[in-house]
Amino acid sequence: MTSESDADDVHDDIIYPSTIPFILVHLGCFAAIWTGVTWQALAICITLYWLRIFAIGAGYHRYFSHRSYSTSRAFQFVLAFMSQTTTQKSVIWWASKHRHHHLYSDTGHDVHSPRHHGFIYSHLGWIFSRKHDGPDMAKVADLTRYPELMWLHKVEVLPAVLLAGLCYLVAGWSGLVVGFLWSTVLVYHATFCINSLAHVSGRKRYVTGDDSRNNWLLAIFTMGEGWHNNHHAFPTSARHGLRWWEIDFSYYIIRLLELCRLAWNVRVPSAESIVSRRRQPGLCVNLESA
Repeated sequence: MTSESDADDVHDDIIYPSTIPFILVHLGCFAAIWTGVTWQALAICITLYWLRIFAIGAGYHRYFSHRSYSTSRAFQFVLAFMSQTTTQKSVIWWASKHRHHHLYSDTGHDVHSPRHHGFIYSHLGWIFSRKHDGPDMAKVADLTRYPELMWLHKVEVLPAVLLAGLCYLVAGWSGLVVGFLWSTVLVYHATFCINSLAHVSGRKRYVTGDDSRNNWLLAIFTMGEGWHNNHHAFPTSARHGLRWWEIDFSYYIIRLLELCRLAWNVRVPSAESIVSRRRQPGLCVNLESA
């Protein structure tokens, strides 16, 4: 456990000016008081939320970070572009930080561990930390060899700007505020909850050496990402909901993409490996006191 002074040092590393755009996006949501909330804008908001939650989970996470399935170079670009409309930085940055997280999950070197850095910092503060500002290119050498992904890395906000402009053209100011800004903020915090809440609240089925937990409510709102303990037990699996009742819409869509020949080599753990990794009560480790 880090000392109080160490925690202060971590929080002092936040680049506060860089939080301004993030704060403005949240404040911009209140502009709906003046723009109004149209049915068309609400439809855009709901559509963009689910589309971009899928892009984050199946794109940034399961494909780019863990390579849990294969796809074409063209569809890879589509996934990256869709993911970057969320304004959660570039595909290169996201995959780099997530791979680092798995290497050091819930240790002092984790980029966003609630155990070591506190809930708020793990939820969103770490994003604005000076030491996390740039990606570790060595961790994503498999991605940096694609010029189009490096181009997206350099123009990371362009996809979001283009989508925001499209929302305005389709539904006016309400389309921009309700359709784009509301859905963006919702996607922010649904995604961030996996880093914070899914390491604090939920159940643990597998001994993973960290605090990852399965949270059924988060799984619903993140299209399967909430089965987080399952994921940490089998990080390269495209399927996170490992039991029949664990709803995992991202995985179902990946399977649909496979039927359409847009995805292949979809990786899932064998039944034997699932049983062998199952958490045994006699082997439980009190990670909070470790």
